[in-house]
This record gives sequence, structure tokens and C-alpha cells, in this order.
Amino acid sequence: MELLITFGYTLALTVRDVLPVLALLMFFQLVVLRRPIPNWKRVVVGFVFVLVGLALFLDGLETALFPIGKIMAKQLSSPEFVFGSEAAPAGAPWHAYIWVYVFGILIGFSTTVAEPALIAVCYKAHEASRGSLSQWGLRLAVAIGVAIGIGIGTFRIVTGTPLYIYIIAGYVIVVIQTVFAPREIIAIAYDSGGVTTSTVTVPLVAALGLGLAETIPGRDPALDGFGLIAFASVFPIMTVMGYAQLAHWLELRSLRAAREE
Repeated sequence: MELLITFGYTLALTVRDVLPVLALLMFFQLVVLRRPIPNWKRVVVGFVFVLVGLALFLDGLETALFPIGKIMAKQLSSPEFVFGSEAAPAGAPWHAYIWVYVFGILIGFSTTVAEPALIAVCYKAHEASRGSLSQWGLRLAVAIGVAIGIGIGTFRIVTGTPLYIYIIAGYVIVVIQTVFAPREIIAIAYDSGGVTTSTVTVPLVAALGLGLAETIPGRDPALDGFGLIAFASVFPIMTVMGYAQLAHWLELRSLRAAREE
């Protein structure tokens, strides 16, 4: 019964948030364009699905994903697991938290591969390129980038180093890569960095960062717990452009080998 009451409250809030979007679409369709709504019955059913789906998703985040992410992060970084004692020793080495980095890398990779927004972008990129861009190749390149980013992000939380150093260095590399990367991949690479911060990745990654910052001595959740999403955005841009540059280099190499023969 408590779950149903919570769902009803979440559904009411979702309806309140979505109604302005519906009103805007109706205004432009009926007043600006002066056209009837095509297949209005299907549109109504679709909006009902959206409302119920969003409410279920939000409840699922609060009930499962956020708690699981925080619990896993706290358990992996707890002094009992890392050092076998009730308190972490002063000046604990960064490599003592190796399982935290492994978990961050694996959770970043797995959630990105399952990200619906990324699947949609990769499908459209494959379609627009007439098959020259592999859907799985692009998805794996993005997932590897997120995995590397989350791994480095957890290292930053453990060591307490400033966030801006990593972000500045990352975007400097991205700008340099942009100059040399194949032109047709640049826009897709930048979009790939954005779609990784969506429905599956964000809840678990955010909970991971907060859980680490709450458990590791000397870390402030408000200052150190956030920032992992930024790593999940910038590093996929690098790996996608790197993937395109490697594929372009291999293609040129095979062409040169064919000419020499």
C-alpha cells in the first residue's frame, strides 16, 4: 500500500511537470500551425504511457538504483573491507582502493552499453552513414570512454585532487583531437559524450560518487561526491574520435599495401 501511495504522488508530480510541454505542443499545433492533431487517439495513449513510464522510472530510481549504488560504494570503500579494521589509517595509499576503481570502470562500461539514448544515436549514425559506421563499434568506443572516465573520477575522489585539473586536461585533448579527427565523426563524437549522461548511467554513477565521498575520510559529499558525470561526458568524446582516427589510419594503411602489391 505504501508503494502505491508513493507511486500516486510521483505520478501527480509527473503530470504537473509534463502538462506545460503538452500545452506548448497543443498551442503550436492548433494556434500557430492551425492544423488538427493527427491520430489524436494514439497521441493521447502515448502521453499516458509517457506519464506512467516516467513515474515508474522515478520511483525505481529512489527504490533501487540510488540505494544500490550508494551501498556498493560504501561497502567497497569501507575500512573493514579495504584495511580489515574499523578505521582507515592516516595517509592511506590510493592503491588500497583498487576494487573501487574496478567497480567504477565496470559499472561505467555496463551501464553505457545498456543506455537507450546511446543505442538510438548509434542506430541513427549507422543509418545516416549508410552502414559505414558500425553500431557496435560506436557503442563500445563510447562505453570504453565512460569506463575510463569513471575509473579516473573515482581515483580523483579517493585522492581528493581538484576536479578542474582533469576536466581542463580532458577538453584540451578533445580540442587537439578535433583538429585531426575525420570530419564526419566529430559531431557524432560530441553527441556521444552527451547521450551517456542519461537514464541508466546517471543514477548509478551519481550514487557511486556520493557513496564514496561519504565513506572515505576527509571527503565532503557536496564537494567531492559530484563530478563523475563530467568524466562520463568528456572521455567518450576522446575514445570515439580515437576510434575514428584508428579506423581511418587502418584504412589508409590497407590502401597503401594494396597499391604496393
